[in-house]
Amino acid sequence: MRTRTRSLYVVVLALVALLFTTPAASAHTELESSSPKSGARLDEPPKEVTLTFTEPVDLADLHVTLGGDELALAQEKGRDTVAADIPQRKTKEAGRRLTLDWHVRSKKDGHPSSGKLSFALPAHAGSAAPDHTSTDDTAAPAVAPSGTVRTAWAVARWVGYLALALYVGGLAFVAMLWPEGSRELRTRRILASSWAAGLVATVAATGLQGAYGAMGSIGDAFKASTYVDLLGSEVGVALACRALMWVLGAVVLAALLQNGERAARSPGWRVSAAVVCLGLLRTTGMAGHNSEGSHPGWGAVADLVHLLGISLWLGGLTLLLAGVLPRRRPEEMSTAVSGYSTLAGVSVAAIAAAGAVLTWQVVGSFDALFATGYGQLLLVKLALLAGVLLIAQRSRGWVRTRLDIAVLLRGDRATVRPFVYSVAAETGLVLVVLAATSLLVTAAPGR
Repeated sequence: MRTRTRSLYVVVLALVALLFTTPAASAHTELESSSPKSGARLDEPPKEVTLTFTEPVDLADLHVTLGGDELALAQEKGRDTVAADIPQRKTKEAGRRLTLDWHVRSKKDGHPSSGKLSFALPAHAGSAAPDHTSTDDTAAPAVAPSGTVRTAWAVARWVGYLALALYVGGLAFVAMLWPEGSRELRTRRILASSWAAGLVATVAATGLQGAYGAMGSIGDAFKASTYVDLLGSEVGVALACRALMWVLGAVVLAALLQNGERAARSPGWRVSAAVVCLGLLRTTGMAGHNSEGSHPGWGAVADLVHLLGISLWLGGLTLLLAGVLPRRRPEEMSTAVSGYSTLAGVSVAAIAAAGAVLTWQVVGSFDALFATGYGQLLLVKLALLAGVLLIAQRSRGWVRTRLDIAVLLRGDRATVRPFVYSVAAETGLVLVVLAATSLLVTAAPGR
């Protein structure tokens, strides 16, 4: 056990060390440059302004406005460069400063970015109207994403992560450690509720993410056009695939609820459940930040391992707390508790290693952990996770020293109670970690 712990520490420290040598990952679609350059003093009004972004954009996802009117756009020199036509009438109305507002939605994850471009015009270019436009090119954009929509989206993501963990981890716990638990009413309710919550959260998150990316209101999340617009993007396809996997998950769950322990022990059902669970885990990660950075393949693998580890950990904890421990049956405790202790240890090691890779992939530098809001939120999540690990260590200590006594005493309440409290505290803190994860997914790295 000590050798395994030391090895885990070495792996984690080696992966975290990569933060010192890796360049920062790009955060969504950002404006790289413009021609003319923002802040320039022009000799004559421009006929067009060219915007170059950090990644290819679709014209449907880009909006450039001047004085509240949307400008005509044309793509040139590749899909990352767009030219905005400037009407002569608008330059006359602009006074001595021309200010453009731009807003673009990332193709990869649906996050919005926005900003301003401002140019000084010659005195004879426009009317003699006083110029009240700020000369500060770093001023906040006129349009910003809705905080209400972002909060609702984060809540939907939290429910989705919780449902995923309970469904995937619950099925794995039943299949590997507690097949007889498939007949237990509380277990069946947890699995059925998690499936329903997962499907509803996926549908709701799709509408909310579309409304957030389009900088719309909470009401826009319920419009069919919002879904149509988002489903035409890469992130929309990933969300549609996730919803399909939840539909297939209903078939797997129905077979377990109908056939009980026979299904849980069946190789055919286990293979089907594994395929559906892996599909859910992968499509959940496809809509996150793991595709960003210099090695998106590593990010995808790490994200899959990270989500699987969290699911096995939290799903097992929940069924242990709500299913196995209340029954206090010695044979079940001996098999399920000791087996889960080993499974949880492997899951925690996987979470730590994959989490280090994801930190390297998305944050990209050690300084970004402290200098950006995303990095600071990530540090909060890591601090919470450290607290969970301390409680988990106490739980594993009980398994090593007290489980055999509890089995001999046939699940004596006083003997088992400290373990129940420890598992409950561990479960509660993992739920808070999931909440931090939801906020991270809705936040932009590098900001």
